[in-house]
Amino acid sequence: MLLLLLIFLSRHCTCVYYQDWHRTRRPKLAVEGTLLPAVSQTVSAPNPNASEPSTSTFSSPRNTLSSTSGVVVAVNDAASSTPPPPTLPAAGADVTSSTGLSFDEEAKLVYGVVLSLRNMIKKISGRDEQFVNYRTSSYKLLLFETISGYKFTLLSDPFADSTSLRLALRGVYVGPFLEYVVRNPLVTMDSKTHGIDNEYFRSSVDRVMRGLPAFF
Repeated sequence: MLLLLLIFLSRHCTCVYYQDWHRTRRPKLAVEGTLLPAVSQTVSAPNPNASEPSTSTFSSPRNTLSSTSGVVVAVNDAASSTPPPPTLPAAGADVTSSTGLSFDEEAKLVYGVVLSLRNMIKKISGRDEQFVNYRTSSYKLLLFETISGYKFTLLSDPFADSTSLRLALRGVYVGPFLEYVVRNPLVTMDSKTHGIDNEYFRSSVDRVMRGLPAFF
């Protein structure tokens, strides 16, 4: 089964957006205060003062974008961006599927790997050489970086087609990102205080990824 993990990192080395599909090993909730609001409710630290649930109306056609899939839409509202309390595992459930890392630690590791490999390649091969992907025995990481400094990072199965995935990342940038984030006056670009909480953007990203030939 194809695993897709999408993390957008801003120039401030912070995760501003997260969405995944078919992920089996879940990260732990982020430590309180280490993750920007509206990145993703299911990886944010629970807020004990929460009084209202999310009012998002986004629904996946295959119903995989649920509170257990790591994807919940956060709308541009302070009350609705408050994450729900963590769900306790059912009796007898398998609790060994966690990565063992909190989401903020996971995001920092991804950014550190991307930054280190990119700098190493530029120093060894020259400034014209670009880091676009690498592969291990268990996953493949692809990078699409914009001129403004945003890094679109995608983790997939190790034998997934790199060309189609890179095109999908570029498609997310030239399509949903420019349309619903860059040109949206309600979204604060280059923010150090808030993630990308645009519901239309999240649903559009979902459609792009589900349109991949290898997605199932």
